[in-house]
Order: sequence, then C-alpha cells, then structure tokens
Amino acid sequence: MTFCYNCYIVYITEEVMYLNIVLHNQSDVPIFKQIVKALKEAIYQNELQEGEMLPSVRALANDLKISFLTVKRAYDELEEEGFIRTLPGKGSFVAPKNMEFMREEKLKEIQSYFEKIDELSKVAGISKAELKELFDIIFEEEK
Repeated sequence: MTFCYNCYIVYITEEVMYLNIVLHNQSDVPIFKQIVKALKEAIYQNELQEGEMLPSVRALANDLKISFLTVKRAYDELEEEGFIRTLPGKGSFVAPKNMEFMREEKLKEIQSYFEKIDELSKVAGISKAELKELFDIIFEEEK
C-alpha cells in the first residue's frame, strides 16, 4: 500500500510551501529514509531553495501522520549530511549547496546502478562490448 501525502505548510508571512512526499509503508526502506530522499530530491531540483525554512518537525509529522521522532531522525540525518541547518528556537533551513558533495553523492548512486548492470549482464551472458554499444546508443539519442 502506498500513501501519498501532499503537505501544505502555511507560514505567518502567508507564504505557502508545497511539498509532495510519497511514503510507501510496505517498502523495505524506513519511513525516515523516504523522507530524507524526498527532501534531498526537492533540494537537488531547486524546489527547496538555499535558506528556505523547512516545516517544523511537529508540523511535518502531523501532516504526514507519523511520529515526531521519525521526522526528527530524518532532519538529523539531513543536517549530518550538510543538506540542512537547524538553529535552536528558529527552525531548520536548507543549507548552502555543496555542489561537490552533491555531485559525489550522485556519482555513488550511478556507480551502484553500474554494479547492478554488471551483475545482470554476467547472469545473462552479455559481454562488456555489448554493454558499451548499448551505452553508446543511449547517449547518442540524447544528442
């Protein structure tokens, strides 16, 4: 079962923040990790801008109908990884982007896909030359 929660957070300034966070309650991925991924993607895609205030732990937990501790754990991980900053008594804000860190993280993700491709190709008896040819075709189409 999948729950899709659309969170609308209204600030005192009358500004409305819209976050689309999809939680899969039957996924092997813990809920806090799903929140981390959704917020990272929003930051990568500039849906959340540098310096922008995030919903409070309590507000996001209420909107997502989950425990405050789950959201707190997600925010703690995001802060540890440098994506957000929390200022006591003021809230959590999107940190200035460390483009090198973000690039490195995406490279790690791509590497894991390549490792899966390598495993699948070995099982299917697909040569590295065939993979390279497929890779070249895919990138030719982008031009």
